[in-house]
Amino acid sequence: MVENATGSEYLLLIRNNAWYQDLTPGEIEEAMTRFTAWFEKLNRAGKVKSSAPLAAAGKMITNHMVTDGPFAESKEAIAGFIVVQAESLDEAVEIAKGCPGLEYGQTVEVRAFAADPFENEKARINAAH
Repeated sequence: MVENATGSEYLLLIRNNAWYQDLTPGEIEEAMTRFTAWFEKLNRAGKVKSSAPLAAAGKMITNHMVTDGPFAESKEAIAGFIVVQAESLDEAVEIAKGCPGLEYGQTVEVRAFAADPFENEKARINAAH
């Protein structure tokens, strides 16, 4: 986990890049306005460290195979991410609960950054001894 004097950084992974498909153009515009207002409020409060929407096109690499991906717009597809500064996982979850996309079928996964890239594996090895 990335820590500093003002807390830690958490990843908000936003899923469902097809959230708008059943909405009218006016509803889409309203949703985008609400999302922008929420994001700007977090940014003004110094909570946003990094963010980006993700393009629809990309490549998927599995077992040394490269295929086109991600796949069609879906609830599972990652729409974008925000890295936020928070005092705790609970605070990061509260930030995520404010995401207007939740009302349109998006989900937000909240994850802390690991201090050690192998901490889960090491914990399992230690538990086996």
